Amino acid sequence: MQETVKNVLTGHFNKKKAFWFFLTALVTIIVWNLPSGVFGIAGLTVVQQRVIAIFVMAVMLWLTEAIPSWATSVTIIFVLLFFVSNSSFKFMQGSEGEYGQLLDSVGIMACFADPTIILFLGGFILAIAATKSGLDVWMAKTMIRPFGKKSENVLLGFLLITGIFSMFISNTATAAMMLTFLTPVFKALPANGKGRIALTMAIPIGANLGGMGTPIGTPPNAFAYKVLNDPAGMNMDISFGQWMAVMAPLVIILLIIAWFLLRKLFPFSQKTIELKIEGDMHRNWRTTVVAVTFLLTIILWVFGKQIGVNANTVAMLPIAVFAFTGVITAKDLQEIDWGVIWMVAGGFALGLAMNGTGLAKAAVESIPFGEWSPIVILIIAGLVCYFLSNFISNTATAALLIPILSVVCSGMGEKLNVIGGSSTILVGIAVAASAAMTLPISTPPNAIAYSTGLIQQKDMAKAGLLVGIITLVLGFSLLVVVGKSGLL
Repeated sequence: MQETVKNVLTGHFNKKKAFWFFLTALVTIIVWNLPSGVFGIAGLTVVQQRVIAIFVMAVMLWLTEAIPSWATSVTIIFVLLFFVSNSSFKFMQGSEGEYGQLLDSVGIMACFADPTIILFLGGFILAIAATKSGLDVWMAKTMIRPFGKKSENVLLGFLLITGIFSMFISNTATAAMMLTFLTPVFKALPANGKGRIALTMAIPIGANLGGMGTPIGTPPNAFAYKVLNDPAGMNMDISFGQWMAVMAPLVIILLIIAWFLLRKLFPFSQKTIELKIEGDMHRNWRTTVVAVTFLLTIILWVFGKQIGVNANTVAMLPIAVFAFTGVITAKDLQEIDWGVIWMVAGGFALGLAMNGTGLAKAAVESIPFGEWSPIVILIIAGLVCYFLSNFISNTATAALLIPILSVVCSGMGEKLNVIGGSSTILVGIAVAASAAMTLPISTPPNAIAYSTGLIQQKDMAKAGLLVGIITLVLGFSLLVVVGKSGLL
């Protein structure tokens, strides 16, 4: 809405976005006021119908991008507070028997400070501190050195380093940083060679795959992690270390497979590369603080469950230490990707609305999921997520699908044991979201790589599709095996 108004005032009016915005508003109002019998959900309440309208609004705005994705999340929270909560207008409330269960306004607002949001903030703060101190450059230099000068080995090095960085640092920031390191390399390569394409594609592929490795790697991971560990929901108590123990090896295997594919698709004509990474680490006490805190945070994330500290609590360690020591200042906080934080909060609010009003349960009960094969549900959910994530934000896709699937999983109960339980489907959604890397618009790392002008859309589609399909097959297969063994 803000962008639409701004464009009107400044004369930069986007007719296409305006059309989608007003069509979304019209459809939302229609759905809001339709007779409840139209939806085919037994016992549908007024409040639940409003949530359906809000869900439709979210889908249309996220699909069409009539307003920025984060603005859609803010709008979701606004509408929920003013029209579906116990703090909404009195004429919107009515009696519980007449209107249905209203949402707790405090619970909606708490989505902004959900423990998983703090987990994400901890990751962002670590990334800012690492960049500010030059620790990220030092780590990149140190990690790339063992790969030598052979072109194909340098390619492997960039894939693995990007993947590892993306487990703990925003994959967008990682892609931007690694492509900066590659600039001097491109100058040494033949202008008409395919090696440039291989190296450029290594960055978004490494970033997208690496994000699967930890709960903070990507927002879809955070959605799955929250739902699986919610004390009021599935309460599976999956630790940061458990997630990483399963997903990090998968990431390494996929990165090596991607290496073989890129070598075959875009072979190097020059056999060696002289690699020079610009920049250096600042040698002072603050850098020591960053390095020690970084290492301690990761250790506690991995082993925290054994000593009784959860990952969300651990995320406060770097925030507190860097604030107390002055490593991070108020100005540095402006570098946090608040758009992602708002998007995640909006997704949590949408999930809260669907579950808190009983809508998700009522909708699932009206569809005979119990008669469906768990394998069919896993495949359909994965493919829908993969398809949507190629065209819209994978955060938005996960925000739409995970609340619904969490209720589907709860309703199917032990029937899901044949595919490893609820974790297979919900973590599978996160995997499918990360596997979507076919187009420049699919992920921010893809967009950054495409903006270099070194790769064409057909090159990205070719490599991204192959890696994505392999990721879906291997990822889902591993999750079934791991789920059956009880490791996740």
